[in-house]
Amino acid sequence: MNWLTTFVRPKIRALVGQKKDVPDNLWEKCPGCSAMLFKRDMEDNMHVCRHCGCHLKMPPVKRLESLFDNGNYKDVAVPKVVTDPLKFRDQKKYADRLKDAQNKTKRQDAIIVGEGTVDGVKTVIAVFDFAFMGGSMGLGVGEALVTAARRAVATKSALVVLPASGGARMQEGMLSLMQMPRSIIAADQVKDAGLPYIVVLTDPTTGGVTASFAMVGDIHIAERGAQIGFAGARVIESTIRETLPPGFQRAEYLLEHGMVDIVVERKDLRATLGRVLRLLRKEKTAAKSGTILGPVPHGARGR
Repeated sequence: MNWLTTFVRPKIRALVGQKKDVPDNLWEKCPGCSAMLFKRDMEDNMHVCRHCGCHLKMPPVKRLESLFDNGNYKDVAVPKVVTDPLKFRDQKKYADRLKDAQNKTKRQDAIIVGEGTVDGVKTVIAVFDFAFMGGSMGLGVGEALVTAARRAVATKSALVVLPASGGARMQEGMLSLMQMPRSIIAADQVKDAGLPYIVVLTDPTTGGVTASFAMVGDIHIAERGAQIGFAGARVIESTIRETLPPGFQRAEYLLEHGMVDIVVERKDLRATLGRVLRLLRKEKTAAKSGTILGPVPHGARGR
């Protein structure tokens, strides 16, 4: 063998065959137009597609930072709950599914709660994380909603909830369904204290979440194109044996039919939320003094 075979060829093969450490999650496919989106560029645009305007799912921490003044807020501790109370198992143990979701998202359950100010108004915000088992509502989520409501009442703050959920968590059976009336009672506590309760409907808001706290707000704001409903469209079509109208269960359709008050682009959400909060907080003062309120924000529907 000559020196070319012995020395040069192995070095060339090693150089050509060497793989660079490139992350495999730099791109994400837009569910609206199928365009490939560079993740860093998408994050700079608040997880909205620059091509078609599709609003992709946004991490809950980014949600809180985008809504609170200067991105500053304080975490609200949520009491721990019993895990896997039914010892549920399907193809996989529920306990294992929980561990996988916790390792993936680095949080205990499908919701986080923070408090701070939105346009100068003291506010408690609860945000769902769809990446945690589809944002399903179980004991942990129910306890977080109750905690958020109590914190809002204790600090005389508004309560804002941003659901993104497939509904109740089946692995907790009846215990997950019990969170529906609990969340309604929590919302009522905020209202009884004379404080604003606002729901920002994001994609998707479905199932038992829609059938409980998500549709009893003082004001319902929805992000553009968000899916909002109880049962899925295919289930409804197969039940009533009729073709559903275009855009059924989307935010714009619900706005036209009086189920949603305002539909906004994500970039306008903070400004819209701040305007509504200031209006509702002034409403209490104006009612006491007998003065007349100013005009309702553009796009809002009276109830």
